Amino acid sequence: MIAARRALRDAAARFAFSDTARLDAELLLAHALGITRERLLLTLDDWTVPPDFAALVERRARHEPVAYITGTRAFWTIELAVAPGVLIPRPDSETLLEAALAHFADRAPARVLDLGTGPGTLLLAALAEWPGATGLGVDRSDAALDQARGNAAALGLGDRAAFRHGDWGAGIAERFDLVLANPPYVAVGADLPDGVRDYEPAGALFAGADGLDDYRAIAPQLPPLLADGGVACVEIGADQGESAAALFRAAGLSVALRRDLAGRDRCLVVTA
Repeated sequence: MIAARRALRDAAARFAFSDTARLDAELLLAHALGITRERLLLTLDDWTVPPDFAALVERRARHEPVAYITGTRAFWTIELAVAPGVLIPRPDSETLLEAALAHFADRAPARVLDLGTGPGTLLLAALAEWPGATGLGVDRSDAALDQARGNAAALGLGDRAAFRHGDWGAGIAERFDLVLANPPYVAVGADLPDGVRDYEPAGALFAGADGLDDYRAIAPQLPPLLADGGVACVEIGADQGESAAALFRAAGLSVALRRDLAGRDRCLVVTA
């Protein structure tokens, strides 16, 4: 029998390509044991390694994302089921929720729109944050919408979240207090980590030669979607603060920039 502490050390060494090698190993072992990572760490010396852990390590060693292996990803205050075919939620995207909280301060949005909802990431996190809100998630991927509906039901938010197939904001005849969007923003041909390039859906990553194609579609759609006093929080790449903002200003909108915890440009805060 292999002790858990040794297995984690050996697995982390296999994952040297990852910036979070030890965390990856802990999440996979906790998943194999059917317990939380927190419980694993508190009782590490009580466990031996189950036989199926080796197969999980091999998958991760081929750069498959941990979230696809375990089928879950924590985001903001919620846990989401994720599977191949959808973009994996990332901590950087929490910057959009921080910006929304700052905008609304001691009040709350009543209606929330999530453009490119994926597995429901931003919409469901917002509805969990504001229990009185309802919202709509839009995506052009049926696989993503299926996962979003499943996540809404699992989180007890199915009666407050609706989902529809669509092309960003096209055809939506309603105004929203909060619009959230994490569109593709990677330039075609950009160098990406193997785990992203080989496993995550290209349609959720790439946006033309300069990475701005989807902002060009979204910016002119935003003005009629924003309610009085409303805000749109739009994720951007770290080098797109000025180039993406210019597209929204050209649509007659006011734009402020918010940085993520690493100090990188991450979110456009857009108002009418």
